[in-house]
Amino acid sequence: MDTTALRLAYEKFFEVAAAPDLGEALDGGWNADQVLAHMLSVDAATAAVVLGVVSGARPTFDNRICLDRWNLDRIIAEHPGRTALIARVRDQAAILCDIADRLTEQAAAVLVPSFLMSNDELLLDQPVPLADLVNGLASGHVPLHTQQLLDLRRPVRA
Repeated sequence: MDTTALRLAYEKFFEVAAAPDLGEALDGGWNADQVLAHMLSVDAATAAVVLGVVSGARPTFDNRICLDRWNLDRIIAEHPGRTALIARVRDQAAILCDIADRLTEQAAAVLVPSFLMSNDELLLDQPVPLADLVNGLASGHVPLHTQQLLDLRRPVRA
């Protein structure tokens, strides 16, 4: 697999995540640390699926644990601040990209039963090729959360 697009999406994400002016969501949604914890959880879960396919297992992908506020708070508590959390997410994203880069065409084509939710809405409940699961991060997931972080920027006061 070629993860160039995914790596580029992550670079933009990390650039925005490092901004000092990220506040709280006005709509009661996730703050920046919760977005970062979610990304870490999704990346680790996706990497586990990739490694499962390579090992010959029949893994599934279910993102509900990656949305659970208790789990996100647990991940945040394991890091001594946003800088450390960003570094951990960056490391996990690199691990995911590195193992995905090594997938054969046959492994990338393996159908993975997938269950995806967002904001209490079912997005997907069907098998998808492993490559689509990984590429979906680049085309949708990472840019969506990059925008979510951009929306947390506090207005500059004159």
